Formats: sequence, structure tokens, C-alpha cells
Amino acid sequence: MKNVKKDIRFRVYVTFTAICLFGLLILWKAADIQAREGKELRAIARDLHLRADTLSAERGSILTEDGHMLCASIPEFDVFLDLSIVPKDTFNKYIDTLSKGIAGILGKESAAGYKKKLTEVHNQKKRYFRLGRSIAYDQFQALRELPLFNKGRRRGGFIAESRIKRVNPYGMLAYRTIGLYREHAQMVGLESRYDSVLSGQKGSRILQKMTGGVMMPVEGTEIEPRNGRDVVTTLDLSIQTVAQDALMSYLQKYECLNGTAIVMEVSTGKIKGLVNLGRQKDGSYAEDYNYALTRAEPGSTFKLTTLYALLSDGYINVNNNVNCEGGAHAFPTRVMHDSHHGLGVMPIREAFAHSSNVAMGKLAYEHYAKDPEKYMKHLEEMGVDIKTGIDLNGETAPSVIKPGTKHWKTAATLPWMATGYGVLITPMRTCMLYNAVANDGKLMRPYLISAIKENGRVVKTIEPKVLKTLGDSNVIAQLKLCTREVVVSGTGKSIASPFYNISGKTGTAQVADMINGRWYGYKDRVYQGSFVGYFPSEAPKYTIMVMVRTKPGGGTIYGGSLAAPVFRMIADRIFSGGLGTWTGPLDSFARVNKKAISGEKAPGALYNTLLQQLGIRAGGTVDGGYMASLQADTTHRTVAVAKAPVYEGQVPDVTNMNLRDAVYLLERAGLKVRVNGKGRIKSQSIAPGQQPAKGQFIDLYLS
Repeated sequence: MKNVKKDIRFRVYVTFTAICLFGLLILWKAADIQAREGKELRAIARDLHLRADTLSAERGSILTEDGHMLCASIPEFDVFLDLSIVPKDTFNKYIDTLSKGIAGILGKESAAGYKKKLTEVHNQKKRYFRLGRSIAYDQFQALRELPLFNKGRRRGGFIAESRIKRVNPYGMLAYRTIGLYREHAQMVGLESRYDSVLSGQKGSRILQKMTGGVMMPVEGTEIEPRNGRDVVTTLDLSIQTVAQDALMSYLQKYECLNGTAIVMEVSTGKIKGLVNLGRQKDGSYAEDYNYALTRAEPGSTFKLTTLYALLSDGYINVNNNVNCEGGAHAFPTRVMHDSHHGLGVMPIREAFAHSSNVAMGKLAYEHYAKDPEKYMKHLEEMGVDIKTGIDLNGETAPSVIKPGTKHWKTAATLPWMATGYGVLITPMRTCMLYNAVANDGKLMRPYLISAIKENGRVVKTIEPKVLKTLGDSNVIAQLKLCTREVVVSGTGKSIASPFYNISGKTGTAQVADMINGRWYGYKDRVYQGSFVGYFPSEAPKYTIMVMVRTKPGGGTIYGGSLAAPVFRMIADRIFSGGLGTWTGPLDSFARVNKKAISGEKAPGALYNTLLQQLGIRAGGTVDGGYMASLQADTTHRTVAVAKAPVYEGQVPDVTNMNLRDAVYLLERAGLKVRVNGKGRIKSQSIAPGQQPAKGQFIDLYLS
């Protein structure tokens, strides 16, 4: 028995000793780790409680030279509620006031409706109930100040998720040119080209997890973001609107596939208007593709380059005669025809004015068949084989068949190239060439951005650039004579104005290429009608290029019928605006007197005179100092005029106006505009005549 007890005691001692030794070993190992690896392990532990956080930079805005906002970033919020954390007595105390406040701010339901919904959410202890989606900043601020919500997330259950929304206040106007900003996706337009300027630089900070799981910034780790800079575009809103409405009217009239209109300032190369409209599946039109920068066979507008080459080499004078042979001429491999047969012997300038293919083809073949490289050098001098250099991405490269290549056959290629076939260039390049004639030979680089601003201060100015000077004064003078003849006696005479002179050239070409994702062959009979010109002829101010693609088998195909009238509509509005009497879109006139925002007082008769000059019958008169809203465009040749006074320091009456005019007036009054609905304006949230507070919001309700 003693031996058993002794044996048990021995085992207990051994076990106890082993446990003590194991404990000492643990303590020794812990001390060893603390001494040798403690610093590294403590750093790892801290890292588990730290997180790098990115601070977004505010994206810059796109502005016009006169300060209108074309594109800007605004914050918007999704608001959620976690009412499960709110005690019942607290909830009952605030529910009535809260419901009325939400109804007044969001306005989507009555106060009773919100009370019922919030009570159900609270009773069922639902978490993260969505109160509103895409809420504007001012609404978000008002919501967070409501009783209960002002207690924050942990006590009031108010949760907001924010994001930045990129908005174009003028909708489709210049939409393809301004472009679209999409994070982690392809961008287009100016948003893409100037992304590095607009985006700014992101900031950063370190967040540390505190008691309760709250992440707090670590002091001294924050690097502030650098907001993006603003870019100032050369676009003029009035000209852009006029060009869009004019082009749209003819696209709709003839159900065309697409079209583009370019307005370039002659002396600088600034693009004042750039419209690109394509027909959608539902028959509507939208800015879906940049047709101005897409290459195609130009047709007869290209005859200017042939005339330039012949004049530069001294082979012709535009008063020399050429035989158009009734509109048909047999070259060695095929017969060339004019669109209109019957032309005989006439001066070259008249053959150009009547767009004779035979005349231009014969002259080019006669003088360059033995040395086609000489002709090609003139095309290269005018830059038809390179991109325009405009500050937009996505321009397609030109294509020119050159002598010595497998596709060049002098007898077949040269005469047809001289009339605009066998070469692919963009409408923008064609606009540049005619602008050079208007600008006494100076070939200007087209551009869309004139300045870059930071915090309202100009930090960079983009100056006009002369790429080269074409020809001599005699060559340019003869080209001006020919382009003027087109509108005096040629294919463009239908758009001659009794109030100012127009110079230019029509063009018509049958096309075979991909249009809006579909291939059209010659059998589909799709045509491209163009008109490019400048005005006033004696002292050119603007060059306008209009190109329209017809629907398959369309009956109206010629540039003189499709594109030239659009040119005249745009030019009329710009010319009348240049008189200092009115500016704006086709369906409205704007004028303010000394008592209003700006400008000189003009007698009402001046408006009616202008309407008569434009061939419009006005159903009413307009006095100086009034906004006059026209209820029909020029295709109807008659309008009803309604007048409304505009005074500085007062909210104007914008009912029955179109949206663009209303936004312009209200922004000038210092208001921020919110739009509800579509169509013309039925009512406004702030009554006319009140004194607005700067930055105050006004809601417009459209029919």
C-alpha cells in the first residue's frame, strides 16, 4: 500500500514539474519573441487596423467663352434609413415632423404616406430601407437637418451614399463634341481628349480602426486631392443651337441617315458650332457619332483642289473657256458624265459654278496625265493626305490613291479624283480648305478649346495657328471669283441672299460604306449632299460646311437641295445676330434694353424688319427691351410673337418659352435651374417679379 501511494506521489511530482517547466518554456518563448520579433509583429498588428483611403478630385467643367456651363460635375446621393436603432419613444416623438419634412423635400408622397411607410419600417425593424435614389445635393442637405436625422447615423439611422454625376445642362446640344465621361469605360469628345486636364489628381489618407469598428483618419497622413481644371471651348451656344435646329429640320424632312454641320470662324479656325446627328431606330435623331471627322468621298466640293492646282501651275485662268461637250466625255477607259447634261463651251469659272465633271476631269487629264505626281503634290500641299489636327480624338485618317501604287490607273483615276472620287477626306478637312480661300490663303488649324482655367483664373491660352499659306494673291482671288459664281449663277443660286453675299460650292456623291453599323453599297443608292462656303463674301466672317447622307433611294440627293438650304438658314441667323439685334435659336429672338441686363434699346420696328427680311410673317409686334418667343420655325414662314418684359434683379416670366432661352435668362438672374418634363414651359416655382437670391433653385415644369 505504501508503495502504491509512493508511486502516485512520484507521478504527481513529475507531472507538476513538467507543467512548470512547460510554463517556463512558454514564458521564455514569449520573451524571446517579444525581444527579437516584437517590433515586426506590432507593425503587422497595426496594419490590420489601418486602411489606405483614396480622396477623389472634383472633375473640372467645360465652359463656353462667355461663361455658359456645357458640362459639370454635381454630387448626388442615395439615402437609406436604419430605424431599428431608434428607440420607440424617440421615433414616436419625431415621426409627424419627420414625415412632413420628407414630403416637403422629396415631394413623391404625402406626409401621411411617408408616416405610414416609416412606421412599418420601424415596427418591422428593417435595416437599410431606401428612402430616395439620386437625390440632389440641396435635398440631401435639407434631409440631414430634419429632426432625428440630424442625430447622425448611429442615433438617427440616417445613412447616405454619395457619388459624382456628370451632367450636360443643354442636353443633346453639342453632346458628341462635349463628350461623355464614364469611369472605367471609354470616353469620347472633349471629355476624352482633355481627360488629364479635367480629372485632376486624387488624394489619399490613412484610416485606423477604432473601438466600435469606426474608421478614423490618422492625423498627418492626408494628402489633399487637386481638383481638375476647367476647359473653355470655342463653341458659341447661339450658333450651335441654330446649326442643330437647321440641320435637324432637313434631316427630318427627307428622313436622311445622318448629317453634320460645322461653323468655323474664318480668321482663327475656332469651331463655333459642330453638329453631328444620326437617325435612330425609332426615327428620331441624336448626336450618336462624329460624322464631321469621318472620311468619305467628298464629291464636287473637291473640285476646288483641282482648280487650285491648275491655277498654281499657271495652266489656266478662270476666264479661259472649256468645252463641257454637252455633259459627256470619253476617257481612254470609261465615259465621264455631268449630273446635268447640255453644258457647252463656257468660262472655267462658270463650268465650276455649274459643277461640270467633264470640265474638271478634262483639265486635270490634259495637264497632269504625263506627270500625275505634280498634281498629287498640290493635294499634299493642301493637307488632304493627313489628319486635320483638331483637338478631338477619333478622327479617321484620309485615304488618297497615289501614282505608282497598284490602284492607280492614270486614265481612270486622275479625272475622277479631280471631281472628288478616289479620295477619302473628312468634312472638317473640306471646311478647312474653303476657309483658307476665305482667309486669303491662310490654312488654319481647327480647334475647340481656347483656354484652360484653374479656380476661375486662365492658366493657359490656346492661340490660333496658321498651318501654311496656300497659293498667291492671284490664285486666291480667282478661287474667290469661282466660289462666288456658284451662288450667283450656278448650282447654289437658290440660296442667294438679298442682304449679304455668299460664296461656296455644292457637292453630290454616291457613297458605298458603313453607315450606323450597316453596309450600304452603290445598289442602295445612298448619296451625300454637301454645301461648303463662307460669308459675307467681301469680308468673310464664318465658313460653314454642311453634309447630309440621304436615305436609300431618296428622291432628293443633290447638295444644292439638301445641304445648301441648311447653310442659308444658319447664315441668316448668324448674319442677323451680327447686326446686334438678336441672338438665339431658330424659334426665338432675345433682346434686352438698358433697364434689363445689357444691350442698347432698339425700336420694336427693327424686330419686325428683321422678320420680314428673313421671309417671316410676324403675328404681332415687338418693342425694345422684351423677350420675344416665336411659335414656329422658318419652314412655316409665319410666326406668332409673344412679348414678356425682362428686368434686372427680378425673376423673369419664362412660361411658354423654349428651355434654352429660359435657362439662359434664369442663369443670368443668378438662379439654378431644375427641369421637370419635356416640351415648352408651363409654369415656374418662383413667381415672376420676385427678387432672386443668388444660387437659389427654381423648378421649371414643362408640358
